[in-house]
Amino acid sequence: MQTTAFAFRVESSIAHLTLDQGPRGNPIDEAFCRELKLLAIECDENPAVRAVLIEARGKNFSVGGDLKTFVRQRATLPALTKAMTADLNSGVARLARMNAPVIIALHGLVTGGAVAFTAAADFAVATADAKFYAAFTGIGFSCDCGTSFYLPRKVGQRRALDFLLRNRLWSASQALEFGLVNELTPDEPALRETSHALAVELASGPTRAYGEIKRLFHSSFAQPLEAQLEDEAQAIARCTRTEDAWQALNTVMAKQKPVFNGR
Repeated sequence: MQTTAFAFRVESSIAHLTLDQGPRGNPIDEAFCRELKLLAIECDENPAVRAVLIEARGKNFSVGGDLKTFVRQRATLPALTKAMTADLNSGVARLARMNAPVIIALHGLVTGGAVAFTAAADFAVATADAKFYAAFTGIGFSCDCGTSFYLPRKVGQRRALDFLLRNRLWSASQALEFGLVNELTPDEPALRETSHALAVELASGPTRAYGEIKRLFHSSFAQPLEAQLEDEAQAIARCTRTEDAWQALNTVMAKQKPVFNGR
């Protein structure tokens, strides 16, 4: 598959999605949205993928929406945003509901929709000098990319509203304190090392159990306790049918460390 917004490869069970328009600031443009949708499907459908690592080339992780395109298209801007978000939303949802955990590695400026990707990822690692900028209301836009779903879940509703409505800029240390990111690294080489090590760790785990847990977390705020309990029961029953669970049970009983194969 030919791509312009991303570089993509699968290596050692890890899918590497790398934002690849560094000189432009890795904007969220039409190509970005279309390719994210297609690459998310590839990650979901490829049984060799057991973790996804999202990184970026260039000075900034992403400057957010492609404002240079937006200002040239006033008459067609509503239709353009609907077309772009149709692809974008499909990619976000596919990555969220797939079995493989998603790790995001952040540096420089992380703006607008890129903050949403940070909140949506299962694990987020950032350099100590990264900055997280709301941006949406600064141009009179509401939020997209799942911001209204994921950001309150990660940082709380009051803090999320304050961030968006007051167009805040958070430092990396604030993002860590508020729960938007899991870990900070001193620089970009350490970021690459740390995020890759985490991807390797997760890629060697029980991938189908990971997927069940991810999907349970998505539903836990939206339904009554009894429904969530039943979903948990159904999910763990599905896990008991997997080769990973059966082998791990027997291996642990033998006082050995289990090795998972993702099946």
